[in-house]
Amino acid sequence: MLKATFLGHSCVMATDGEHNIIIDPFLTDNPQATIRAEDITVDHVLVTHGHRDHLGDAVPIAKNNDAPIIAPNELAFYVARQGARMHNMHIGGAHDFPFGRVKLTIAHHGSAAGDNLEYTGNPCGFLITMGGKTMYHPGDTGLFYDMKLIGDMHPIDLAFLPIGDNFTMGIDDAIKAVEFLHPKKVVPIHYKTWPVIDTEPAEFAKKLKDMPVEVVILAPGESVEV
Repeated sequence: MLKATFLGHSCVMATDGEHNIIIDPFLTDNPQATIRAEDITVDHVLVTHGHRDHLGDAVPIAKNNDAPIIAPNELAFYVARQGARMHNMHIGGAHDFPFGRVKLTIAHHGSAAGDNLEYTGNPCGFLITMGGKTMYHPGDTGLFYDMKLIGDMHPIDLAFLPIGDNFTMGIDDAIKAVEFLHPKKVVPIHYKTWPVIDTEPAEFAKKLKDMPVEVVILAPGESVEV
């Protein structure tokens, strides 16, 4: 069993009943967030790239929980310089953790951290196998054809896909991503946080109504199980 809770924007917390992880924990200054960073209890923190709306509260959450941050190599060393424990990985690599297996995928985006936009390497997506289920969180990305390869090689039970446009895929490209990935369930993320990404998840769901996928629209704090 895998239970995933949407915490707003692109932040997802997941548990198998024993282990707890959080992905892209942007909570402080997130207008969608309904929980404070200091109230998060996790074993591991995963970060797809260095932008403030994804790296967010990763370092303080990691420090508060003595939890390592799993991230692409350059970003991992960046958080280590901030005093956090880290496990560095890179695109195409996979590793077994106490909670399950993590594999890094490509993401078409950027990655920089801090006020001076320090370069933090390539962004990534995460394929996470936990509780006997596989979840895909692509981070911020445009559509790319290798999503078909990801879907062909990895049966995906649950996918979180950005739909907000401007910085990431919009609705139509996210629908094509669903066609490539063929997940059992899909949750739209990265929309409505700010006016520039004010897209409608109901439109995403409507356009997928004839496809063999369950669309789950979550408000911050709501969960889905697979």
